[in-house]
Amino acid sequence: MTAQEIRQAFLDFFASKQHTIVPSAPIVVKNDPTLMFTNAGMNQFKAVFLGEEPVKFPRVADTQRCLRVSGKHNDLEEVGIDTYHHTMFEMLGNWSFGDYFKKEAIAWSWELLTEVYKLDKDRLYVTYFEGDEKEGLAADTETLELWRAFVAEDHILPGNKKDNFWEMGETGPCGPCTEIHYDGRSDAERAAKPGAEFVNGVDDSVMEIWNNVFMQFNRLKDGSLQPLPAKHVDTGMGFERLVRILQGKTSNYDTDVFQPLIQFIADKSGIAYGKDVKTDIAMRVMADHIRAISFAIADGQLPASNKAGYVIRRILRRAVRYSYQQLNFKEPFLNQLVPLLAQQFEGVFTELVEQKDFVQKVVLEEETAFLRTLEQGIKKFNEIDTKVITGELAFELSDTYGFPIDLTELMAREGGKSVDISGYEASLQKQKLRSRAATAVDTGDWIVLRGGDNTRFVGYDELMVERVEILKYRKVTAQGKEQYHVVLDTTPFYAEGGGQVGDTGQLVSEWYDEQTGPLVLQVVDTRKENGLIIHVVEPQSTYAPPDFKEVPGKLPNPMPRRYSAFVDNGKRMFTNANHSATHLLNAALKQILGDHISQKGSFVNHEYLRFDFSHFSKISEGDLEGIERTVNSKIRECIPLKEQRSVYYRDAIESGATAAFGEKYGDFVRVITFDDKFSKELCGGTHVKNTGEIGFIKITSESAVAAGVRRIEAVTSVFAENYVSEQFNVLKDVKEVLKNPANVKKSLETLLEDNARMKKELEKGVLLKASGLKDGLAKKAELINGINFIAEKVELPNADAIKNLAYSIKDIVADLFLVLVAEIDGKPSITVMVADNLVKEKGLNAGAIIKELAKEVQGGGGGQPFYATAGGKDVTGLPKVLEKAKAFIPAN
Repeated sequence: MTAQEIRQAFLDFFASKQHTIVPSAPIVVKNDPTLMFTNAGMNQFKAVFLGEEPVKFPRVADTQRCLRVSGKHNDLEEVGIDTYHHTMFEMLGNWSFGDYFKKEAIAWSWELLTEVYKLDKDRLYVTYFEGDEKEGLAADTETLELWRAFVAEDHILPGNKKDNFWEMGETGPCGPCTEIHYDGRSDAERAAKPGAEFVNGVDDSVMEIWNNVFMQFNRLKDGSLQPLPAKHVDTGMGFERLVRILQGKTSNYDTDVFQPLIQFIADKSGIAYGKDVKTDIAMRVMADHIRAISFAIADGQLPASNKAGYVIRRILRRAVRYSYQQLNFKEPFLNQLVPLLAQQFEGVFTELVEQKDFVQKVVLEEETAFLRTLEQGIKKFNEIDTKVITGELAFELSDTYGFPIDLTELMAREGGKSVDISGYEASLQKQKLRSRAATAVDTGDWIVLRGGDNTRFVGYDELMVERVEILKYRKVTAQGKEQYHVVLDTTPFYAEGGGQVGDTGQLVSEWYDEQTGPLVLQVVDTRKENGLIIHVVEPQSTYAPPDFKEVPGKLPNPMPRRYSAFVDNGKRMFTNANHSATHLLNAALKQILGDHISQKGSFVNHEYLRFDFSHFSKISEGDLEGIERTVNSKIRECIPLKEQRSVYYRDAIESGATAAFGEKYGDFVRVITFDDKFSKELCGGTHVKNTGEIGFIKITSESAVAAGVRRIEAVTSVFAENYVSEQFNVLKDVKEVLKNPANVKKSLETLLEDNARMKKELEKGVLLKASGLKDGLAKKAELINGINFIAEKVELPNADAIKNLAYSIKDIVADLFLVLVAEIDGKPSITVMVADNLVKEKGLNAGAIIKELAKEVQGGGGGQPFYATAGGKDVTGLPKVLEKAKAFIPAN
């Protein structure tokens, strides 16, 4: 069977068991602060397991693309080295939400593996949870008895909590599980030792292929287990491992999932796959990593310098390092794999097929930039003049230039040097601790005041609602700051989403104290987490009693449950204007630049808007003016908002509505239209009632933010008025300085031309002065042990003049050791020049000398063995520099 046939057989099988086949969720997670990427098939159903979202389909199956490169599940450094770890992989899964349970799940998994896939029953081993006394959990004897109907007793094995009790994390849904393992060893090996001895061992010939998790509990923060509202089934089967078994291979990379990519790499590099361990690893790394990179970009995550974007950039750079180091690709190559990858997934994951050109261009730009960085890193490495490379420097090469530590060690050995590995590990650990501390969040358990989790959102129509109730709340501490998360039964607060920030405002209690008034909770943000609308509350209020710091834990007992909810009307009004303006801007960009424009992200708050879109060149001033003019014309038309709620997704798309990049939509969507022929988009955000409420728009900047992605920032309404007023005042000040000329531009150009001419004349004078100093300093050379030594203070205005002077002296004085000091703009400057022959014959090193001399001026510096410079803070130390310099002349 081909990989395509194997995947389809799984989906067809569960469709025959009345499962709804659902699409894969994006690999990038947008509504769960505990995750950056989807790392398991159950992630998109987490809220259903917790009872926070209603069950849409009781039985579901899919193939979910997952990424495991950060946090608890981090396989990155093993990828490519062994035969079965991957960054992105497919997880075949079937779920039951309060419907069937252990009996059906076990029977169907056995039926699929042995009757559809025809796996040898004697090669299959199953495990069950043996119980845990400390947790008070009994053995899962129900699962044991169910397996006895299908599997021989010696192929059913007990498993401990580590292997057979699945937990999503420190808190959250969990339960016992049963794993299915496949013994892929030869008949002779199996005859010598039974497979039972290798289950959950180190031999990857005996591997887990399917895990059936029986979700029964919710792990609370205190470690206790709370029964879930309903029992669920959550299964996951590694697609790549399954294909390996069914195709009779000993490595996942030898299957038709990876071989087309690997053979393409082999052909282009001229190196055969399977001949050398190092080049094989490099090809596997590239074939694996391009999958993760491509799908992350297609799902909306561009490579960046922080958070999820940095993870993708790190994966990409790891692939480029291997291609550069082991396969000798010195020019961008990784991007060429994207079209081939898209072809493989045609009909499976359409996201990549639809965006392959964009993804390829982004990868190309990232490769090009990183190859430049690698070259800079090699240059930096070559400047190291010590025999031992410090741990700090090795870490800098890794962190800044993308050098893996093994590459630094290899280059060090080739140059007769060594690396302080323990120092490198210490620097790496420090960074990890800093990163953990910066992101550490202590989240308490939910305290439930009233049953139910479904919040009714009325914020499209209302900004104030009376008699809302708190359903539950929890305490959250991040970096020493306390906040509370509150869930209401009804809310007018819009939760952050689609680029729009969450609403702020107040919750005012019905409870009233004669001395202090009502309890007022300040809502500082509104977010969505796994389907829950969460109001972030700061523990401060003018009206609350002194012990409000413990809100809502110690306020009055019982805690007031009913409130009036007030959204900050001013902020919402300006946010509406900016959000609607992004829709008009998107339409104007397509009208003027072309249909290739696709939204790649946005940010909207009450002060300004930011809009990212696909475009591979800077927008001309003329086009920018045209875009702004088009949007403003639509604003002046006062186009009424046409809002359609609960439109069937397919109907919305067929009607011409645009879907936002990287967003996941349900069966029913909301459509926002401003003129059917101009702007029609799927959107869950808030908007103006007609475009006239925007006032007008002013674009403040246009720039590149990533490969193939441009960004426009703009302001609207009163903020646009303020911006224009500020710019007008600046122009007014400039005109006053220029004595109110009729043509400001021409006056400025004349001023700049005059300034440039005077600067050139000044530089010419400085050069003449330096040239005059050259001969005088050359005559002061003191011959010491075969070295012409010069140490003098010079009066020159800048570093370039001193550099030119040093090089000109080097041209006329042989065997030169030159030290020049100067005071430039009140700061000390030191320059050291050493003749090339003295570097080789006498061991003089300008870079090493300058570091010692710089200590006298409380500064630092560096450079090459023949030329180096330094600066500092203390000009009074310059005489000591000149005195100390002579000490570096070696004895005969």
